Amino acid sequence: MATIGFEEQLWASADKLRNNMDASEYKHVVLGLIFLKYVSDTFMEKWEELMEDDPDFAEDRDEYLAEGIFWVPENARWNYIAEKSKLPEIGSIIDEALDSIEKENDTLKGVLPKNYSRPELDKRILGEIVDLFSNINVGGSIAKEKDVLGRVYEYFLGKFAANEGKGGGEFYTPKSIVTLMVDMIEPYKGYVYDPACGSGGMFVQSLKFVEEHSGSAFDISVYGQESNPTTWKLAKMNLAIRGIENNLGSKNADTFHEDLHAGLKADFVLANPPFNQSDWGQQLLENDPRWKFGVPPSGNANYGWIEHMLDKLSQKGKAAVVLANGSLSSNTSNEGEIRKNILEADLVDCIVALPDKLFYTTGIPVCIWFFNRDKKNKGETLFIDARKLGTMVNRKLRELTHEDIKTVADVYHAFNKNEDYEDKQGFCKRVSLDEIKANDYILTPGRYVGIEEEEDDGEPFEEKMDRLTKTLSEQFKKSKELEDEIRKQLGGIGYEL
Repeated sequence: MATIGFEEQLWASADKLRNNMDASEYKHVVLGLIFLKYVSDTFMEKWEELMEDDPDFAEDRDEYLAEGIFWVPENARWNYIAEKSKLPEIGSIIDEALDSIEKENDTLKGVLPKNYSRPELDKRILGEIVDLFSNINVGGSIAKEKDVLGRVYEYFLGKFAANEGKGGGEFYTPKSIVTLMVDMIEPYKGYVYDPACGSGGMFVQSLKFVEEHSGSAFDISVYGQESNPTTWKLAKMNLAIRGIENNLGSKNADTFHEDLHAGLKADFVLANPPFNQSDWGQQLLENDPRWKFGVPPSGNANYGWIEHMLDKLSQKGKAAVVLANGSLSSNTSNEGEIRKNILEADLVDCIVALPDKLFYTTGIPVCIWFFNRDKKNKGETLFIDARKLGTMVNRKLRELTHEDIKTVADVYHAFNKNEDYEDKQGFCKRVSLDEIKANDYILTPGRYVGIEEEEDDGEPFEEKMDRLTKTLSEQFKKSKELEDEIRKQLGGIGYEL
């Protein structure tokens, strides 16, 4: 297969094999196999290198662990599994392989899916999926294939999120939104934290950003937390397949009620917490020390998430948080007071209003809050109205293009650097705290940036008004003629209006 469109071709091939399997069940079957092939390929690349240099070290596990490579026992190596793909016990063989890998690698304990031998999973289909991944041929080294497997894993996560609809959004934030957030806060170096990390997309994109800007993966440390046990496992696998060392805690846990990173002060926070979460156990947290700006309401966790993340920020930390638009203006149950206090503390650096239909789970438009404990423009907040950006990729879903992302990020960086920044009516405006205060601390960008000016078409105002008035008069006349004709026709059959 060619590398262009490779992920799409592989998805189409794999999806044909799904048969009647539920999408959420199929997700774990496929992602588990991609992960198994990845760790096996990584191991075998090092194994072949050692066999050439000194065969005595090829089975020395320390040689692998020293380079962060998972130790893969013989019964878990892909060639061993691929040879047995047509056997009726292929499910048990895969379960034993995954179990062996877990036993040999502490960081994967309790993470891998080990239910391939269950009776309801068609072993013929399972064998065909194994064959499909065995036949991946991108031309080139194992290292290139490993990178492709990482891309495939990420692509499949997105496709599963789209296919699962509402449930899918619980583990996946659309890539274009993550890219925008990362490009704006620029996590070059330091601690990166996501308190609702889903499948780990924020971390994957952060590492890509560092690599694309000639940085080192060793310059960032990843911390995250996820309450859903299945999603937590997906995240651990996703980060392992991308070679990202991480601390997601020893288990899944509720961030509000069991903070696994209690002492952490992060340089960067990137998060897409659940929208308008109503049942979050606020009653047990009313005296929590995180609520420095006010106690968030029991019926909506939006401001609970905001205050949790602000509490996690280091003295020069920055955060990008996706929230429902209601967070910008709500005054329900102390939310307006909390927003006021956060603004008065001069922590809100920028607000970006996004277009609708960006998420698999909901068509509503959302916004991104950018917080900064070391603001360059004291007493000011940048508002960006990006609701007109994005391209529809199908009838239900929109994506931000690379150009859209660059447009928004460039404006933000110009604002922060005080270089070449200009307000643009209908799109962006720098606003003082006094003006925000005069607007009751409401943060809806459209309130500040105004309506985009239409381009001057060169027609004098008086001439345009004469032309439009004449056209309107003709339309009114035509409308009256149509109304009279309808009355006449109805009268002819005995009806009157």
